[in-house]
Amino acid sequence: MSHYKYTIRDASFWRITIGLGFSSFIIFAYLYAFQSLLPFFKVFFAINSTQASFLISFAMLGLIVGLFILGFLSDRYGRVPIIYFSLFGSVFSMFLMLFTNSFYFILLLRFIQGFAIAGLTASAVAYISEEVDFRNAKIAVGFYISTNAIGGMLGRVVSGYLTEVYSWQTTLYTLSFVGLFIAISVFFILPKSRFFISSTENIKTDLSAFRHHLRNPLLVILFGLGILLQFSFTGLWTYLPFHLEKAPYHLSLQAIGYLFFAYSFGVIGAPLSSSLANRFGLNNVRFVSISILTLGLLLTMSTFLSLIIVGLCLACFGFFTAHSLTATSVSETATHHKGTASSLYFIAYYIGVASGSSLLGPLYENINWFIFVLIVSLIPLLYISFFKYKKINVI
Repeated sequence: MSHYKYTIRDASFWRITIGLGFSSFIIFAYLYAFQSLLPFFKVFFAINSTQASFLISFAMLGLIVGLFILGFLSDRYGRVPIIYFSLFGSVFSMFLMLFTNSFYFILLLRFIQGFAIAGLTASAVAYISEEVDFRNAKIAVGFYISTNAIGGMLGRVVSGYLTEVYSWQTTLYTLSFVGLFIAISVFFILPKSRFFISSTENIKTDLSAFRHHLRNPLLVILFGLGILLQFSFTGLWTYLPFHLEKAPYHLSLQAIGYLFFAYSFGVIGAPLSSSLANRFGLNNVRFVSISILTLGLLLTMSTFLSLIIVGLCLACFGFFTAHSLTATSVSETATHHKGTASSLYFIAYYIGVASGSSLLGPLYENINWFIFVLIVSLIPLLYISFFKYKKINVI
């Protein structure tokens, strides 16, 4: 076996970077494609807003379960097989949705799809770190993370456009065939693992690492922040389409889908976060980022669509900057088993997505938009302000 890890000069480096980038793109397009379609499915299935939001939260619940199970299997049976399972499993789940009109069966398939998607999330960065020279790994990881956001953004936009102009079946056919093409391409271009070493630790050891991190108060604070950032951010984005289809906006699915282009500000914010933190201090930049997120969410109270759009752009910039810095804090705070600590953070992160998608439904349906936004937007700022007031610094 060669001890030479791939660098930017090697074709295999680009095969890994491009293969995982396209995998990330389609996986996150699948994960979030239904978000802009929730008002459509509310009418199509004759359900309420909370029930429609289950199309998001069930996928997230599957993802959370998958992060536990597939992360464990990835450490024992290899990264590449789990990546293949993730791609083909998520495509197959999407394709099966075309053959049912049962809302509950689609929910089951969304759970299975979320479980499959977790395979890429659990394996990709570990695969890069094992196969790519550390001096070039940041390039591959940065591209992979950027395609997370781009895939999620375009998945929402394209699904809104295709469903409005054609049908929801056209959306699923398109996503299925694009996903199948990517899965087959990645199967042939992704290099085999050369440096993977199967873990010999049993599940009891892994669980003890989880328990250790959950006894660290600073890590628990960071996990809580991950939950609340996504709880507020996802909650607003989940119920905003229902709000904007009503008077005085009367936006179409296509127009609602275009609003998700605001996520491009998140693509800008995440890479900037580390340089800003180095210059002004991580805690200071994170506090300002959460303040920007709060301001952006508050602007969605406006009756002027232009101000809502500005608010969404600010919210995306603030959220992705704060999220990136919080993930960094977790890695720096954990003294050992850093991979397990990172996994716990992302589990917390997706718990926030699932709870923000559905637990806020009864609140949205029983109070006006102004109060809803006020409550949702202030939660992360109040949380971080409390620890700032108590002078508890998390890295």
